[in-house]
Amino acid sequence: MSVPEEPEATAAVPLLAPVEGVPPVLDTAAEVEDAARKLAAGTGPLAVDAERASGFRYSNRAYLIQLRRAGAGSFLIDPIPVDGALAPLAETINSLEWVLHSADQDLPGLAELGLYPARLFDTELGGRLAGYERVGLAAMVERLLGRELRKGHGAADWSTRPLPDDWLNYAALDVELLLELRDAVAAELEEQGKTAWAAQEFEHVRITEPAGPKADRWRRTSGIHTLRRTRQLAIVRELWQTRDRLARLRDVAPARILPDSAIVAAATSEPKTVAQLRALPVFGGPRQRRYSREWLGAVERARALPDSELPPLTQPFDGPPPVNRWERRDPAAAARLQKARAAMTDLSTEVAIPVENLLTPDLLRRMCWDGLPRTVTNGDAPAMIEEFLVNGGARQWQRELAVPRLAAALYPTAGHPA
Repeated sequence: MSVPEEPEATAAVPLLAPVEGVPPVLDTAAEVEDAARKLAAGTGPLAVDAERASGFRYSNRAYLIQLRRAGAGSFLIDPIPVDGALAPLAETINSLEWVLHSADQDLPGLAELGLYPARLFDTELGGRLAGYERVGLAAMVERLLGRELRKGHGAADWSTRPLPDDWLNYAALDVELLLELRDAVAAELEEQGKTAWAAQEFEHVRITEPAGPKADRWRRTSGIHTLRRTRQLAIVRELWQTRDRLARLRDVAPARILPDSAIVAAATSEPKTVAQLRALPVFGGPRQRRYSREWLGAVERARALPDSELPPLTQPFDGPPPVNRWERRDPAAAARLQKARAAMTDLSTEVAIPVENLLTPDLLRRMCWDGLPRTVTNGDAPAMIEEFLVNGGARQWQRELAVPRLAAALYPTAGHPA
């Protein structure tokens, strides 16, 4: 199966504004109820998008919802003032097929508002399964529909009120062609024989619960690798947790409360007084001075910890160690991973699907590290690999493709490892 070739370059027609004009922002219960009635009278799937304020707010909530359905038109809904009055909308749209681009980004925030799709079509994921190298919304609209979407406000602070007119124009355009794009992607998937595969992937995205916060998130502080003492790591942890608490209370992105660089600077110098703290970069600024006692208290708590409660310099592994350590710790596992990766790369080329969409890299690593026995009896390898992948959440289509390749790569001779 070959990757679909890029169409010959032609000048895409710019789409500068919605054909029907930018719809008004609906921010009252009566307006939402009226929109629900109009959407109920429409036909076919529902195009859905949501704008968040990532990088500005602590929460992942939706600050604007964009909807479009054939026969009904487009709608822009401000969910903040009508948070408790979305039941009529949910009653109408929760039974429909939703069309989103990168659905996993928006579904959690919409679910917080009681909005859930009965069925899902993800145009971005569909593009990946179709073998497209560029799967951004603008790139796919240009490739499949010959139109140019000029992006520019996706990273804006959508909690701003009132929302600027050019932002609303951008938001409405995000759903203007989404239904047409869905049909074009669906036709491509059907031509490649991947419709059933895509349906399984879309359903997986639809029903998967958002991942909970990872343990020891403070270890992702930028620059933490420069620290060499466990006491310094304890300071980072206390400052990170203090910042996170303040950010959550104020619903402000943590980096806007205190940047990572300031946390690492404090861990390095270990200030003992407010004056020493404020002498450090950032801490002397007007935003941070009001929290000086909070920051210094975090440093003091870390300084007072007994050695037995200090965090280790390296994070304990949840699963296999980093791959670059495999050769030293378990050469046989390193060899298995190399063979498994080669088999999956060949399969990826044959079916024109990115290797990470065939099986997640983490699942493949876990399987090769300690998920399978070193030797198996004749004929047992496929069943054992199948069971491991089922337990790891791999979908049926993924297993049907991957199991034979992995069994041949890892157990080429019955009873003997590769």
